[in-house]
Amino acid sequence: MRDAYHEELDSLTGKLVEMTRLTRSAISRATTALLDADLQLAESVISRDEEVNATFADLEASIFELMARQQPVAVDLRMVITALRMGTDLERMGDLAVHVAKVARLRHPESAIPAELRSTILEMGQIAENLVTKAGSCVASRDADAAMELDADDDAMDRLHRRLFRAILAKDWAHGVEPAIDITLVGRYYERYADHAVRVAQAVVYLVTGSRPS
Repeated sequence: MRDAYHEELDSLTGKLVEMTRLTRSAISRATTALLDADLQLAESVISRDEEVNATFADLEASIFELMARQQPVAVDLRMVITALRMGTDLERMGDLAVHVAKVARLRHPESAIPAELRSTILEMGQIAENLVTKAGSCVASRDADAAMELDADDDAMDRLHRRLFRAILAKDWAHGVEPAIDITLVGRYYERYADHAVRVAQAVVYLVTGSRPS
């Protein structure tokens, strides 16, 4: 009976890792769609968000059923509550990837990103992928030390976010209001995606140590 119970707890981890895989794929494809003005790829990101939502719904249902039947306490209760919080962050990350894809769709057949900012957006996409990959690894291994390292990657994302603002506020900005709005939104989506990935990692630290990182 207890073996089955712990298998259920382990299955929560499996669902969370699957969500990190799905959200990584989503932000990767959304970045490509944005830079290449790829309408078909943008549409696939939008339509496949249902996979993230379905996985989260399955996770949520499993948590509520487990709590009702097993009434977990102490470390097990912390695991269940933390899994729900991580799932919520990952579901939001999927939504943010969709927002990026929708900007790509809106500006098709043109790219929403001016040539001089393409490398910055590409780097933001790469950092986002790296963050969620590391977060997924930390969830699977419960490696609190590795989870603490995600802050450095988030700092890099914040620097790039500030670079976008400097570009659109510069006196020589030549692309008008509409691209400035697009870039402001896209930069915010990547920055928030990174923040949620860090929150997932912080939840791992809490799960392992019982205390929240500062």
